[in-house]
Amino acid sequence: MRVLFLLIISVMLFSCGNNSGAGKMFCDTTCQQDTIKYVEESHKLKPYVYISAKNCLPDSVIWSYSGLGTNRKLSFDDFGGHKFNLNKSYMSLNFFDTSYVWLLFNDCSNGRGYFAKIPFNKSQNIQRRGSALNKFDPKFSVAEGLVAYTDRGNIFVEEMATGKKAMMTFGKMLPDLDYDAMHEFIDSVNITPTRIWANVLMGKDWTPIEKKIVLE
Repeated sequence: MRVLFLLIISVMLFSCGNNSGAGKMFCDTTCQQDTIKYVEESHKLKPYVYISAKNCLPDSVIWSYSGLGTNRKLSFDDFGGHKFNLNKSYMSLNFFDTSYVWLLFNDCSNGRGYFAKIPFNKSQNIQRRGSALNKFDPKFSVAEGLVAYTDRGNIFVEEMATGKKAMMTFGKMLPDLDYDAMHEFIDSVNITPTRIWANVLMGKDWTPIEKKIVLE
């Protein structure tokens, strides 16, 4: 009986060990205790963006520059109403003088891509998307200087520096496309300033779709 009991315990431990990767995250995270800081040191007004933390998770985006006289603030709740897990290796921030910054990141819990175009001028609105196709995902190739996202029926591309845009349609809407499980519907993309290519699940078949584009 003692041998049987030990055998059962061993099987249970082995099973638990094998299931330990069942909830594997898109990227590794640790408790975010410190503020993540981005500063454009080469600019005389030192524009900056800080990502503050609360209870080990990102809390707010704070941005300003020397002489502006105030900090602007955006809650991470405004990106989707849930808590995010971040890894700085899966984030990027691009300054464009003191006009605006582009913040791109993927949620480490499920790999979902997000971006925001954040102006320094209070009179301008923040643009944000929770359906981004970011380059941090190894199956999404997006050329430097571009952002891309989908609305379940199209892929839109924008050049960060100029605001020039282009798009490619799938030919129909994909109403079931779940942004939290993007690869179940859009397996991969390759996006350059002159071309959009994507492998998309159309009905029951994976279908490569391609279009030559002009950013304008």
